[in-house]
Amino acid sequence: MEGSINILLLSLLLILSLAQGGLTNPNCAKFYQDNKDSSTLQVIHVDSPCSPLKQQQNAHSLSWVDSVLQMQNKDTNRLQFLASLVAGRSFVPIASGRQILQTPTYIVRAKIGTPPQPLLVALDNSNDFSWFPCGGCVGCSTNVFSYDKSTTFSNVSCERTSCGLVPRKDCDAATCTFNLTYGGSSVGGTLSSETLAFTTDPIPEFLFGCVKKISGSNTPPQGLLALGRGLLSFISQSESLYKSTFSYCLPSYKSPNFSGTLRLGPNGQPQRIKTTPLLRNPRRSSFYYVNLVGVKVGKRIVDIPPSAFAFNSNTGAGTIIDSGTVFTRLVEPAYTAVRNEFRRRMGRNTTVTSLGGFDTCYTVPITIPTITLMFAGMNVTLPQDNFLIKSSSSSTTCLAMAASPADPVNSVVNVIASWQQQNHRILFDVPNSRVGVARETCS
Repeated sequence: MEGSINILLLSLLLILSLAQGGLTNPNCAKFYQDNKDSSTLQVIHVDSPCSPLKQQQNAHSLSWVDSVLQMQNKDTNRLQFLASLVAGRSFVPIASGRQILQTPTYIVRAKIGTPPQPLLVALDNSNDFSWFPCGGCVGCSTNVFSYDKSTTFSNVSCERTSCGLVPRKDCDAATCTFNLTYGGSSVGGTLSSETLAFTTDPIPEFLFGCVKKISGSNTPPQGLLALGRGLLSFISQSESLYKSTFSYCLPSYKSPNFSGTLRLGPNGQPQRIKTTPLLRNPRRSSFYYVNLVGVKVGKRIVDIPPSAFAFNSNTGAGTIIDSGTVFTRLVEPAYTAVRNEFRRRMGRNTTVTSLGGFDTCYTVPITIPTITLMFAGMNVTLPQDNFLIKSSSSSTTCLAMAASPADPVNSVVNVIASWQQQNHRILFDVPNSRVGVARETCS
């Protein structure tokens, strides 16, 4: 009973804080209400008007240009993180001083402990290690898990096999500890066990990082739910319940409504959905690789060398679907070909400008209606909202894609990012080795 009262009080306080911030949209309240569907969670973007993190950390609204540059900075750091996973280093990027919110960018509400405590967690389908800020943490935000108030919490000993799976493990009085480096900052804590629940399904003895200390000037504002494919990930630990299957529909980051969802388990997933084979790469075992074979701009298939999309388990080359990167990155030969065809379709008489890392921007209406991503076994046709970023205060519009960084790891990887995934149901069906995509409006 006490746990239910605590959840209700926190929900009311969060809703009141949103209302005080001028957000009267009743759809925001859905985020703080328990869902009767035991396998479906509601999802919002951290920059959404419904996000409490937006209210807590971004009191001063940014201009459109600054917002775009901020998201690009997030992607730079995100790609460094993806590269670190290949190299086997425990590096997670911290944002620059001008950045307010960290990647990944979509959050859901979890319940942890006995009695259950509500906690906001970020979705990351390229990470294997979930972690949550715990009470008494030095440098953490106020959104923490009070483990001392739970009857089911315990620390994991160094002798357990799972201790060998955590980043930079160590021992403190026989307790398994970890340390993650966030650029110039660090996050440390203990490997712990606790009951975790989303809506009505409890997962007992869930292993996660209980964060006790964060040093540095920039800190992630919420915990992280790891949806990758590793042994410590949420997907692996909940396999008996959800059968290593999940899907999400990501709403627009500016959506005033609340309708994005994370659906866990095979039940309730779309029956009629286009799919492509899911590939596994031992060098990047966390990632969801798929076989991208081509790109169409309008109705024309762009001339791209097959090597740009070729899957290679030795080098890590290929294409991944990532929820934490904002804008799609294509390896340089593929991006250059797509960009040039885009410019050709716009006409020689139009003036091309740039904005930060976007090199194809215009101040006239875009005449290209669609871009199609061609995968083995399926085509995904993107409407303009999924490949353009448009200014709300001026006439500037940019192609919302860029070339992969030139570093040795990322230069061979194509990343299908969240901007291109918005308003689509993305299904990850590990037992059947497939990824599905279906158009679904959730903004």
